[in-house]
Amino acid sequence: MSGFSFGPSILFCPADRPERYAKAAAAADAVILDLEDAVAPADKAAAREHVVESSLDPATTIVRVNPVGGETAREHELDLVALAGGPYRVLLVAKVEDPAQLDHLQEAGYSVIALCETAAGVERAFEIARHPAVVALMWGAEDLVASMAGKSSRFADGPRAGQYREVARYARSRVLVAANAAGKVAMDTVFMDIADLVGLQVEAEDAVASGFAATACIHPSQAAVISMAYAPSAEESEWARAVLAESKVQPGVFRFRGRMVDEPILRQARRIMG
Repeated sequence: MSGFSFGPSILFCPADRPERYAKAAAAADAVILDLEDAVAPADKAAAREHVVESSLDPATTIVRVNPVGGETAREHELDLVALAGGPYRVLLVAKVEDPAQLDHLQEAGYSVIALCETAAGVERAFEIARHPAVVALMWGAEDLVASMAGKSSRFADGPRAGQYREVARYARSRVLVAANAAGKVAMDTVFMDIADLVGLQVEAEDAVASGFAATACIHPSQAAVISMAYAPSAEESEWARAVLAESKVQPGVFRFRGRMVDEPILRQARRIMG
């Protein structure tokens, strides 16, 4: 979607807490007003009213709507009724499992961030990413594991404590590759341990090194850590400037600071330079 900022830090904000909207928008590069999991069923109607009455920048505001079909079909319909004609045109659609679920959103002119957070959604990520309405993919670890009757996405103890289990790593990689293969934005999921900013930093640094363009978060304190992790270091910026300058006088493959440089390496340098 032209003109929309996708991060790198994207902060979830419960839609039934309007007093937090401005703070969330100020803390991160983009904000997600959450009408789904963050809001109890009895509070969803009021949450929709709060979203409609808000005045955040549409260029940095996403609305997470309830899933299409199933038990939440009516909630999804009510979300769209409330948002119709409003300024917020980017929707994070929960639990997408079939690209056909997004046809009505394309017809309504929405841009969609498809959240692949079930076994079916992860397995169809490549098809979902190619839907014309989709501008980005995000994945979700806990809902994915729950959809398979699992217990947790991370190891609780032992030498791998805090690390993702293999099934979560598979889903993360699959959604990342699917998004990039379709030329769409890849967004990493939230880091649930709010107090562990070091763990968040490590995971965010891995995300940007792997090819994600943004990382979602659940607390304002996490946004700054994510933005810092995605920002190139002084050394990376210097290397990128230098190798790009060298490429202008050495066309084709060349040796630079002991490393062979070809077009994929130059693409990395261009990405660092923005």
